[in-house]
Amino acid sequence: MKTITLRTLVREPLKVKRMTRTGNPVQVTDNGEPLWILHPAKGTDTDEAERRRAIDEVLDEVLREKPSKISAAKLLEESRR
Repeated sequence: MKTITLRTLVREPLKVKRMTRTGNPVQVTDNGEPLWILHPAKGTDTDEAERRRAIDEVLDEVLREKPSKISAAKLLEESRR
């Protein structure tokens, strides 16, 4: 992970853009104190595979739960009263 100062981010945003375009996160510091970690919007293929696996785990967990005996229509009616 590359580290840049806040001043560099403000004065040279294209430099930071080039750094994140490579797929690497960039840490922004102010007076040596870490402020933010900037990640590229489009992750790498590994990140995408990890993201899909995490989503599948959550969906599988939801599908394992017992279905509610209360209908959505009944909940809607009760909320309007």
